[in-house]
Amino acid sequence: MTSPSTQPSVTHQFTQGILQAARKAGIELPQTLREQLPADGRTPLAMQDELWEAYCEAAGDPLVGLRLGLSLHVGHLDLVGMLLMSCETLGEALDMLVEYHPIVGEGGDFSLSVEDGLCLLVYEPHYNRRRRERVEAVMACVLNLARWVTGDGIVTRELRFVSAAGAAPERYRDLLGVPVCFEAEHDALCFDAALQATPLIQANTAVRDHLSQLADDILSQLDSAGLAVQVQQILRRHPRWGKDRVAEQLAISGRHLVRKLQDEGSSFRLLRSSVLQQLAEQYLRAGDSVARCSERLGFSDESAFVKAFKRWSGNTPAQFRDEQQY
Repeated sequence: MTSPSTQPSVTHQFTQGILQAARKAGIELPQTLREQLPADGRTPLAMQDELWEAYCEAAGDPLVGLRLGLSLHVGHLDLVGMLLMSCETLGEALDMLVEYHPIVGEGGDFSLSVEDGLCLLVYEPHYNRRRRERVEAVMACVLNLARWVTGDGIVTRELRFVSAAGAAPERYRDLLGVPVCFEAEHDALCFDAALQATPLIQANTAVRDHLSQLADDILSQLDSAGLAVQVQQILRRHPRWGKDRVAEQLAISGRHLVRKLQDEGSSFRLLRSSVLQQLAEQYLRAGDSVARCSERLGFSDESAFVKAFKRWSGNTPAQFRDEQQY
């Protein structure tokens, strides 16, 4: 197990956003959990798992994630929120989000692509606990922020979710004010690519340049906090890669990678298994076949993938899918 300093984490401000939302909604969280949360600094992702589980359980509302996301403001996104506000255009702000989002939280990754004139801001979570609610919170927060920084100058074509709807679909549209698609290939915010040129209402290049320098410093500190985190991030992007290829990406030898991971109390094999399990579950939820999952993750055949999945989770891929049904 890696030490707390090398574990993925979330900024203190985002954790405070959850606690503030709980107080405002009259949601009582367990005192033992509240006492365990760091008073400052960053919150380990494992502790965020516990916080989200308690928050959703106490709320008893299938749309608690959406409501939380819509209640978050720029301050809850740490320095990144202010940096996004100071950008000149929406496109520049999205590029900054893709680059600096780990400062807010290392629980998922953003990527940006353009397809047939449509811009897709895709979010890929790395957690499993309360996945639907947490993803809905992230996407609702991003949607709200995009509206705010553009002065409602962005018209969203569609908000896509990998998960099935947690409540009647029309309730999502009523809360978000945009078309919503469920059981999609990706969790994504979709809008016309031309809107990337939309100017932001609080653009300030001097502030942007200063904040981006600070963000670079913070990001470098996160990157150096633990090799295990960096290895996991690479494997999520390239799940078929082996130890030597990952080491090459990090500009070190395979042997050096093994030794450094041992120093952190981890191993490449365990890290890769963890990432492959997360990706396999993500792909299965999105509707990929066993054959497709096997191919995407680099297994020699379907049988090898099924055996590995059962070793990870105790269930076959088919049993996992059955458990995900509402």
